[in-house]
Amino acid sequence: MRTPLSALPLFLCVALCAPYTTAAAEPSARGIGVIVLDAGHGGTDPGAHYAGVYEKDITLKVVLQLGKLIEQEMPGVKVVYTRKTDKALGATKYDDLQARADIANKAGGDLFLSVHVNASHMAAAKGTETLVMGESTKEQRYNEDALYENNRDDLIDMSDERTAAIVRAYIQNLQFTYGEYSLALANCIQKNYVAGGRSSRGVKPQLLRVLYATDMPGALTEIGFLSNPKEAAYLKSEKGINEIVQTLFKSVKEYSARLSQLRGEIAGNGASATERPAQETNPERTVCPETETAPSVSPAPGPQPQKRQPAVAEKNQPVRYAVQIRTSITEEPLDSELFKSYRNATKQILGTDRYRYKYCVGDFDTYAAAREKLGEVRREFPDAFIVRYQGSRIVKQ
Repeated sequence: MRTPLSALPLFLCVALCAPYTTAAAEPSARGIGVIVLDAGHGGTDPGAHYAGVYEKDITLKVVLQLGKLIEQEMPGVKVVYTRKTDKALGATKYDDLQARADIANKAGGDLFLSVHVNASHMAAAKGTETLVMGESTKEQRYNEDALYENNRDDLIDMSDERTAAIVRAYIQNLQFTYGEYSLALANCIQKNYVAGGRSSRGVKPQLLRVLYATDMPGALTEIGFLSNPKEAAYLKSEKGINEIVQTLFKSVKEYSARLSQLRGEIAGNGASATERPAQETNPERTVCPETETAPSVSPAPGPQPQKRQPAVAEKNQPVRYAVQIRTSITEEPLDSELFKSYRNATKQILGTDRYRYKYCVGDFDTYAAAREKLGEVRREFPDAFIVRYQGSRIVKQ
């Protein structure tokens, strides 16, 4: 159970100063052993509701069908539900969210997946998105006009400086435990939404209380907009529910299978899970290797290409690590204002996907060293992540 905010300074002091061990942070060595499924809202809290359709009902249908499918198709994986009926879990929103986290933590979950339905005052808003624990640019600016005005109680209030400092310290520490596993799961989900023909709004950081309070990798997925008539019809249809369930099931199965494979690779290299930090495998980039995250995309034609020095026997050069802040179809000048405070301190590395030009900061021998830089970079580029490169080219794990 997450320690209450009033006790967090002591908790974080212990957490941040204690020697790092991976046993508590790593998912099961065989993939996931326990998954906790959370149907958003319930009871007197209907969530988004339009034309007699309630978010709480849709999320419950999705979660119950998803859990049943996991139990049938993934033998050995235990499914825990935060609710299986139409009920709230607490008298207040805060109590309800904490109760959900308590269920997950008590179950010893390896993975937490919360299902929600989105809403907006703009009927044209559409698409899916998956949220991980973190602070968005809007939240950093205390922007109360965020898209989730219907669910403000779901978010952590960062207007108090003391609370903000505590939460930001936790977020930074999250990168040393299971933050990247959460991002890997979110990437899998969004990739499979797109493969199924859904519109994607991407993977985003958000200050969500329920993710903050769960001690395991986790994500919250918004399966569509109930405020959009076309999406609402899809969400309440049997076809729509079935397709969403299949997408989420495929994502969980991919995540679990790839995680198990990575654990086997580590063991095969002679290192046990407690001897070698799981993050050295960089799950964010390897659990769903087909996913190309694009923190900042420049699809429009850019300036004239820069002259590049020819690569020199790149395969013979050492593998290095950097923090990627931007990707583009065309080349960008390294003194561009797009790079903010890293203007003239950014280097270009080549990838193999459509967004070939990757813009990165830093040059590190190890993943752990790059991870120290990552916290700083994410203050300006919240979606930044670590990449491996050799010479002038990105290399996969």
